[in-house]
Amino acid sequence: MKLFVLGLDSMPPKYFYDKAEELFPSIAPYIKASARWRMKSCYPPITVPAWMVMFTGKTPGELGVYGFRHRKPGSFDYYIVDSRYFKAKALWDVAAELGKRSALFGVPPTYPPKPIYGYLVTDFTTPSAASNWAYPPTLRMELERRVGKPVFDIKYKSFDKPAVKKDLLEMLDNHLKIVEYIMKNKKWDLFIHVEISVDRAHHAFLKYFEKEHPRYEENEELNVIPEVYKRIDEWFSKMLEGPLKDAVVVFLSDHGIKPLKGTFAINEWLREKGFLALKREPRPGEGLTEDMVDWSKTYAWAWGGYYSRVFVNLEGREKHGVVKPEDYEAVVEDLRRELKAVRGPQGEPWENEVYKPEELYPAVRGDAPDLMAFFDNLNWKPIATLGYDSLYLDRDDRGADDAVHDWYGITAVYDPEGRYSGEKGIIKAEEVFALLKDLLREA
Repeated sequence: MKLFVLGLDSMPPKYFYDKAEELFPSIAPYIKASARWRMKSCYPPITVPAWMVMFTGKTPGELGVYGFRHRKPGSFDYYIVDSRYFKAKALWDVAAELGKRSALFGVPPTYPPKPIYGYLVTDFTTPSAASNWAYPPTLRMELERRVGKPVFDIKYKSFDKPAVKKDLLEMLDNHLKIVEYIMKNKKWDLFIHVEISVDRAHHAFLKYFEKEHPRYEENEELNVIPEVYKRIDEWFSKMLEGPLKDAVVVFLSDHGIKPLKGTFAINEWLREKGFLALKREPRPGEGLTEDMVDWSKTYAWAWGGYYSRVFVNLEGREKHGVVKPEDYEAVVEDLRRELKAVRGPQGEPWENEVYKPEELYPAVRGDAPDLMAFFDNLNWKPIATLGYDSLYLDRDDRGADDAVHDWYGITAVYDPEGRYSGEKGIIKAEEVFALLKDLLREA
């Protein structure tokens, strides 16, 4: 028996479980017949590292990966994480040990491709000009000849929404065509398909779909999310009736999604609190740069994103460090206390979480921040840019983004023999690996 994992990036239980008959009518019977967990994502609940947490069973700290970007130690510069930073044994490695062949499509981050026992097409982190996006290399030539080159990603934060819609649907169709070709024409025992189009649809078009969005707009032409779901639903229904008829199927997501309430200018807040000093006033929306900072008076600065990474200007570690090692813990605790006390624009209390990495993980490897801050249960997105009249904005600072991540995604197992069914409660991201391993061994 084969095992197929359909990864729907950022799919929340609200849409996939609660509204299955409305949004996924063709596969709704399979969803309802599945064993269903609410998957509690990792800290941080973002695509990199969440998928690899589920496919290795290791926490972000053990993996040494805390997001797409990592700060170079003692520097203001950063580097981008790719497949070479992941050393832990993954599900496809387990499959190889069992003599089972894998096929991967779009698993983040698998660029650049590493040799596996089977077939691999890389993910959305693949540079558009890259030519080494498949393993074995002959697979690239075969796909280009038979079905075309993959569209790895689109500019989904563009304000040209009709263009985003066109590119998004073309990318989705491109992915489904390639996955179907590999599924039908290659030998495999484990297949993992992560569909990034779902995430791009959520971020670009959630305010036209989710009526609880604070900036909801009724616009039939731009209500693209149901169309994305419909195409996946109809395509996967055909696969379940065809090449996946006897397969065990896992529906999986790396985190959930919900409306963006607003953004919080964390570096402006650090300025107000006296932790960050600048040599000059920034222009509206200007990014923080090394030469802008008055390092002699700066104790900390921060990155934005779906959570905030806070860095202490520690003497001996940083180029211009002023916080003495004996004062480090006191500064960290002062920052944590102030960050946890941050309130909303009307003074309303927020549900904030602020951690030192060692409080979250059994091991802390790689280039971790000093603090990790999550604001108002992820409803408010921290931004690192400066120069605003208020700490609070009703928009993203990097483009047209309607959504933020949510803690809970999906894990559902459909077994044609009926061995798995019913609501199962909560499963943590790092626990998904053991479930997948058991299914792989049984398949």
